[in-house]
Amino acid sequence: MKFTAPLKSNSTKIMLLGSGELGKEVIIEAQRLGIETVAVDSYNNAPAQLVANKAYTINMKNKDEVLDVIRREKPTYILPEVEAISIQALFDAENEGFHVIPNAEAVNKTMNRKNIREFAAERLNLPTSDYRFVTTFEGLEEAAKEIGYPCVIKPVMSSSGHGQSIARNSSNLVESWELAKEARGDASELIVEEFITFDYEITMLTARNENQTVFCEPIGHIQKNGDYVFSWQPMEMSEEAKQKAQEIAKTVTDGLGGRGIFGVELFIKGDEVYFSEVSPRPHDTGMVTMITQSQSEFALHVRAVLGLPLDYIDYGCGASAAYKAQEDTFTPTIDIEDSAFTKNSFVRVFGKPQSHEGRRMAVALVFDKDSSQNALDKSKEIISKFTDC
Repeated sequence: MKFTAPLKSNSTKIMLLGSGELGKEVIIEAQRLGIETVAVDSYNNAPAQLVANKAYTINMKNKDEVLDVIRREKPTYILPEVEAISIQALFDAENEGFHVIPNAEAVNKTMNRKNIREFAAERLNLPTSDYRFVTTFEGLEEAAKEIGYPCVIKPVMSSSGHGQSIARNSSNLVESWELAKEARGDASELIVEEFITFDYEITMLTARNENQTVFCEPIGHIQKNGDYVFSWQPMEMSEEAKQKAQEIAKTVTDGLGGRGIFGVELFIKGDEVYFSEVSPRPHDTGMVTMITQSQSEFALHVRAVLGLPLDYIDYGCGASAAYKAQEDTFTPTIDIEDSAFTKNSFVRVFGKPQSHEGRRMAVALVFDKDSSQNALDKSKEIISKFTDC
């Protein structure tokens, strides 16, 4: 492959549509290869905008604004990094010859829980929980009765777990309905899912291009209100379950096609594996790979996009712990003790220009050569000492 320099007439150019903390790491990895980078988001000074060669702030849901910035910059590759985006703009861009990663139809399927669940369960015949789709509160009541309690209720379109809740009985439905309707994204339709009493859930990071598919070691994680707070790698699991997880991940990513890394979320119960969701981009739980692998999920994503080999080295076990802001401010400041920075641990501060309660602002990363549990325990200890100030 020929490599270029940024800001030249012949530059290889990557455009991010969505420029949060995950996109920031993608930009950094792309720039290490001399790629010109353009970061687009709906607010100024998003994390990836701070490190990109160029930055734009637009209404990401407005088709004309998205197409305008694409046509102006003419990127080699377009990387959608968020769900709140005009999908029609991606289809139009693809029809004009632009290369959407992994492809516009894959983004369309995965940004909408209805599309991906029907694709996985009905077309690919993957094992999933029972589910219903509803548009009214009366429909929610009926679906919950059919599925049974407890059940999981989510908007069909939202990001980072926003609007997700568990209804344990009928008295919870009003609160779940209101929570889903307040979520960012499209809450006009909800999915009601059977609550599987799984043993644990994992992310199976799967990187693919036309030449190769590779799997990172399975990542265990803990969520709170549908959003990740801790992750660790590898997750201890039986070889049978791990093999099934890889088979499901390959089936769904082959079905979606294209290049890039996919975060395939799976529920594990004994040796049984159930498909949950998939994101066609780096996954927040995968930030742990910044300390456990020679090529992080972000580096693998860039390699996959460029069609480069996807091999890497596992260094050992590790864990990540997300820090959520405790207050609303336009001058966010985090007090982090020096002890968080050692030969086996470090912190990534995202540099978001505004904090609000519960917004993810930083992540602590810990390495342990032999034990994911030790790394997880240490990451919890480190993050417990973070404070807003």
